[in-house]
Amino acid sequence: MTHIRSELIGFGHCLPQKVLTNDDLSKMVETSDEWIRTRTGIVSRHISEGETTADIAFKAAQMALKTAQITVDELDMIIVATLTPDNTTPSVAAKLSNMLGAKSGTICTDIAAACSGFVYALTFTDNMIQLGQIKTALVIGAETLSNVVDWTDRNTCVLFGDGAGAVIVRAKEGKGDSSDTGVLATKLYADGSHYDNLKILGGVSTTRNAGFVTMDGKEVFKFAVNALSQAAEVVLEKAGLTVDDIDFIIPHQANIRIIEGVGKKMNLPDDKIIVSVDHHGNTSAASIPLALSENYASGRIKKGDLVVLSAMGAGFTWGGAVVRI
Repeated sequence: MTHIRSELIGFGHCLPQKVLTNDDLSKMVETSDEWIRTRTGIVSRHISEGETTADIAFKAAQMALKTAQITVDELDMIIVATLTPDNTTPSVAAKLSNMLGAKSGTICTDIAAACSGFVYALTFTDNMIQLGQIKTALVIGAETLSNVVDWTDRNTCVLFGDGAGAVIVRAKEGKGDSSDTGVLATKLYADGSHYDNLKILGGVSTTRNAGFVTMDGKEVFKFAVNALSQAAEVVLEKAGLTVDDIDFIIPHQANIRIIEGVGKKMNLPDDKIIVSVDHHGNTSAASIPLALSENYASGRIKKGDLVVLSAMGAGFTWGGAVVRI
């Protein structure tokens, strides 16, 4: 008996040209490279200058289409995970479809699940494919967080960066077991009681402007390590796999201490944990697809590798996916 899987056939990423180092930040706020590096693991981040979220998503999408060796006409859906859209409406996905020249009728939507956005978007796409509603999709995480950062607040401005990551997902027949390629299992969660612990202080129906990021760092850290580990372990169990089967885990790239905490909790060796926070900072919904695409392009992640994706973000939202590349 065959089983429909959602295979990842193309990968793309884009980082704005401007690099903002910790030393650069020390000239803007009272901080230092040592203070930032030891607390977060971040050394530098990319900052958009005149490029919108759609602009960098477009470049990541072009790369993903090229590596997948397909044309835009083959896309049935474009879904963009972002908390920094170009406009309140229409969606970044709709704008992107026009920039790419997608055919009329291509489904376009954005999803707002903060740093969990890409895992949410991949899960929704997988469900659509398994239901037979679509065959091929472009799934993107893209952010220009520099636009919602208070550059006078040293506790938050040092954390965030801009970027985009994209994957092409296509329906493929599999055997229905863990040897299949593609998405093997997903699981999503949310707990709105943590709404105020991590949020942007702005919005259309409240302040009528975008506002700036604010968070309770201690509460976020405590929740994140448990949530990221839980999501990873649950999807592995759903797929009939164990931690020993993992080739790599890509946790959300928020803070090196959180990433190290997840590795310790899951008893994973360092060489199985993908880390990109050092040169990306926290790029929210873009962090996982950015790291995935970069490491695929470099050859570190290869076809056949079993990769676990685990994310947690504002809301709180969290979730995981296990994918065989």
